[in-house]
Amino acid sequence: MFKLDFSKPINVHFMGIGGISMSGLAEILADRGFKVSGSDRAPSKITEALEKKGITIKYGQVAENITDDIELLVYTAAISADNEELMEAKRRGIECIPRADMLGQIMKNYEVPIAISGTHGKTTTTSMITTILMEAALDPTVTVGGMLDCIGGNLRIGKSEVFVTEACEYTNSFLSFFPKISIILNVEEDHMDFFKDINDIRNSFRRFAELLPEDGLLVISADIDNYEEICKNVKCKVVTFGTNPDADYTAKDVVYSDKGYARFNVVRSGNLGIEDAQERIELSVPGAHNVTNALASVAVADFIDVDRDSMLEGFKTFHGADRRFQIKGEVNGFTVVDDYAHHPTEIRATLNAAKNYKADKVTVVFQPHTYTRTKAFFDDFVDALMIADTIVLADIYAAREKNTIGISSKDLETAMKNKGADAHYFEKFEEIEKFILANCKPGEMLITMGAGNVDIIGDNILSK
Repeated sequence: MFKLDFSKPINVHFMGIGGISMSGLAEILADRGFKVSGSDRAPSKITEALEKKGITIKYGQVAENITDDIELLVYTAAISADNEELMEAKRRGIECIPRADMLGQIMKNYEVPIAISGTHGKTTTTSMITTILMEAALDPTVTVGGMLDCIGGNLRIGKSEVFVTEACEYTNSFLSFFPKISIILNVEEDHMDFFKDINDIRNSFRRFAELLPEDGLLVISADIDNYEEICKNVKCKVVTFGTNPDADYTAKDVVYSDKGYARFNVVRSGNLGIEDAQERIELSVPGAHNVTNALASVAVADFIDVDRDSMLEGFKTFHGADRRFQIKGEVNGFTVVDDYAHHPTEIRATLNAAKNYKADKVTVVFQPHTYTRTKAFFDDFVDALMIADTIVLADIYAAREKNTIGISSKDLETAMKNKGADAHYFEKFEEIEKFILANCKPGEMLITMGAGNVDIIGDNILSK
């Protein structure tokens, strides 16, 4: 297998270089003196920014893009096996590796690579840890799945030996990683177009945990069913966190502000051998789920000896990542929030956080993400969405799929109405916007929710 060495730069070509993750990897290599080129279907703000940094990009993926000087090609999962550019690289004998393998190889070039995994909360926790590390002047390199204000985007290139990244289980991509510190936030059913069942998912996370070296650290939620099974074979130190009273890191005396921001004392188990000062942590992001995200972050901060004042200030100054309970503004007296939640557990967490915000009424505009996910969690979606006072449904965002299942958002509307919910389905975004402007009142909250393009609705409403 190919091994990347920062001390020996080579010529690397990225197919799909305009993607949010691929662009970040390309920038890291370019910063390290590698000659980087790439291709994509069409220009974008991301590709334009890369070109300004001296990276050559070709538009349209054709065989002519593969030149004699290319030594390694990196491709995304969206690239098909019969892609002309990929086929030409293989014909020439150029080594071709998927994006996940490249990310793993980059991790190997840092002394302290940190990987944050879990069915939910990866982007928020990665961003939270990043803010703490920056407050402590540890100068990390970071690649995150959302836009983070404090680093001006989804990538930060630091000069230290600390590297922070999300670790996604989909297609087992995180099994190509080489972390020294790993977090497992939660393990639930998702991505059922790839995994067979929950046991298949648990096995994937178990294999991820086993990647850690003897001098590494696994931070795992004690709220995961039978979490011991996931970490039983690891060689490294294991610490736990969560609401489980037997966890190594727990929270007590939790209270919420009018905006739903938690204040709590972090309690460390005597088994850790760490002085338990029971710091009072103040968060600037809402929801009970962020209390547990913060506990996982504390465990990492303790392991790498972040001073406690920096840690506390990092929590206080972290205001969330883009599209994670992001307050976009106010119109006609009601607050507009946008959130990436697209799994029932995430929906519950977001809507419960909204309840803590003390809005008079919560209306959610939900855009389901993929047909397979909608079918797999249909009843859970119905129950989770009904936490809101009013539910507005947009069409399912297809993403990588075609509707071979015969399911629609109209089905969700019918199921919720049968349970007495105030649910409404509209085919077009324009219809949803008219409904919201006619029905949302001062003191209420609107949440646009989903992993597709539903955030456009909130932006359009705010512009009127």
